[in-house]
Amino acid sequence: MRLDAHQHFWRYSAAEYPWIPSGSALQRDWLPEDLAALQTPLGFDGSIAVQARQTLEETRWLLALADQHPRIRGVVGWVDLRSAQLGAQLAEFAAHPKFVGVRHVVQDEPDDRFMLGTEFLRGLGQLNALDLTYDLLIFPKQLPAAREVVARLPEQAFVLDHLAKPAIKQRALEPWAAEMRALAGHPNVSCKLSGLVTEADHQHWREEDLRPYLDVVAEAFGPARLMIGSDWPVCRLAASYERTMQVVMTWAQKFSVREQAGIFGDNCAGFYLRHAPQ
Repeated sequence: MRLDAHQHFWRYSAAEYPWIPSGSALQRDWLPEDLAALQTPLGFDGSIAVQARQTLEETRWLLALADQHPRIRGVVGWVDLRSAQLGAQLAEFAAHPKFVGVRHVVQDEPDDRFMLGTEFLRGLGQLNALDLTYDLLIFPKQLPAAREVVARLPEQAFVLDHLAKPAIKQRALEPWAAEMRALAGHPNVSCKLSGLVTEADHQHWREEDLRPYLDVVAEAFGPARLMIGSDWPVCRLAASYERTMQVVMTWAQKFSVREQAGIFGDNCAGFYLRHAPQ
């Protein structure tokens, strides 16, 4: 099974998606039928839909989409991990077979150690008992805090989104690479090969600009903890869906057939869909 481990859907509203650049191609609706038309020629069977707004309403909407579209294999939604009502929120969503994980937009939090807050850590600590994963959406400056978090919760399954958004446009590897190796030392953390094209020069990037970053995470995590992800439709700021996915698919040819199968879908299924009907 080939799975895209990271993509988004939305019905566009400037008020609800203020982070979307004005005048960009992203200022429209992006829905499951749009993605299916792009995935099928590449042989991808489905995807994991990831939250793009921090609202319970969006999580409910994504799960409703998943009910209607079998190609949405799982939903990583948002709940308020710091809320006194977290238990009720998790009970509502965890009852849905396609609710597979939680994400918070930590990259936008002004405190680099936000995840180490008492309430947030308490909320994270409730996910493992429900077999829910957690997506780390952070910048490189937040990697030290992420390392502390995953060390405190060794039974919790974490996955790093977008390689923590390294400075590809500036061609900087350090100190990001050292931090990634340290994070990868925790076996409960996987890594999505996603979001690279939008960290590069949107107009002039080349595949060779991205390979050093892919090589670092391959050496750090090993192919068994890597999963391909498009970050569609956000990737369209810098590349088409096909070109975005082909960068990783071409780079991964150096691995064995079995390892490639893992990166292109089996690792994603093992991480997110362990208990879901296939």
